[in-house]
Amino acid sequence: MGSVLLSALLSVCACGLSPAWGETGVTPQEVRVGMSNALSGPAARLGTRLKAGVEVYFGKVNAAGGVHGRKLKLISYDDAYEPGRCAAFTAKLVDEDRVFALLGYVGTPTSTGVLPLVNELGVPFVAPLTGAASLRSPVNRLVYNVRGSYADEMEYLVEHLTHDLGVKRIGILVQNDSFGAAGEDGVMIALRRRSLSLCGKGSYKRNTEEVGEGLAVLQEAKPEAVILVGTYKPLATAVKQARAAGFNPRWATISFVGTEAFMAELGPAGEGVFVSQVLPSPFDERLPFIVGYQRDMKAAGESPDYGSLEGYVDAAVFVEGLRQGGVELSRASFLRGMDGLQADLGGLQVSYSPTNHQALRRVHAIQVQGGKAVPVSESFR
Repeated sequence: MGSVLLSALLSVCACGLSPAWGETGVTPQEVRVGMSNALSGPAARLGTRLKAGVEVYFGKVNAAGGVHGRKLKLISYDDAYEPGRCAAFTAKLVDEDRVFALLGYVGTPTSTGVLPLVNELGVPFVAPLTGAASLRSPVNRLVYNVRGSYADEMEYLVEHLTHDLGVKRIGILVQNDSFGAAGEDGVMIALRRRSLSLCGKGSYKRNTEEVGEGLAVLQEAKPEAVILVGTYKPLATAVKQARAAGFNPRWATISFVGTEAFMAELGPAGEGVFVSQVLPSPFDERLPFIVGYQRDMKAAGESPDYGSLEGYVDAAVFVEGLRQGGVELSRASFLRGMDGLQADLGGLQVSYSPTNHQALRRVHAIQVQGGKAVPVSESFR
């Protein structure tokens, strides 16, 4: 990955950061936005649904005349949730496609892997689909998170398991990379707050479904609940294998799993599984924002789900930043606009400041019941 980043840096430096007519990626007619995420492989539904939400919102904005008269052009590549491919595509987006900003990356190892290039070239990096602390603390002037952190989600899940359900023995099954480590850190922090320790840890390799060894470790530890950290295919495989073996703790996981894809992979084995969420339900019509989202998705021939809702929200926040950036848009004016952003998106309040680059913090949850995602009571929040 280092050679890819170095070649990109040398190439960009050789040709200059800004063309004669203005800021990189900005013309009087358009703003070019780059995206590299998982559009294929075992995490494909995460990237495809997030991208769908972004495209629907961008289409809505463009149909209304764009932002300060500029249409939004999304340039997207498929990195299959592999850090090396993500780094190469990011270099291409910055060097060849000359994008103004990067939006909607998927994953911790992919997002953290491109930060050296982002930091070196001063490219805004908005709404990565990750809750990793490394993208939140210390605050990076170029990175703007929309979703809540893994620490927020793990605090919610551990509170629900211990306070509401009386569970004391909690184990974890994690993807064996930086994403899994970030999730594990969140669990450990939440457990320590309650003077509890971890009851067993299993792991598996990213982009595989080789979960047997990790499950064996957990089965021997006999936890009352297991928190899962990974993508939908391997985690669904784990739950199904465990149930088939008579290993039936309470199962819980975080929003990155991709709720609808997870439930589809699980089938009947998903009954009772908990999933934390960083956004309200895509069917919660009490919020004007959700009503508008549903209307726009229907008009585009798309079905509502948590994944596309996140992309739609991400795009809405990005567009608010562009508006705040003004008619004479530059990366500097965009960053100033984002740092002062205070917006009501229709019942969904988002804000940033120079010391806070996370727009949302509230955590929700669903439980799988009868093949449906049923919201969990938030009485303890």
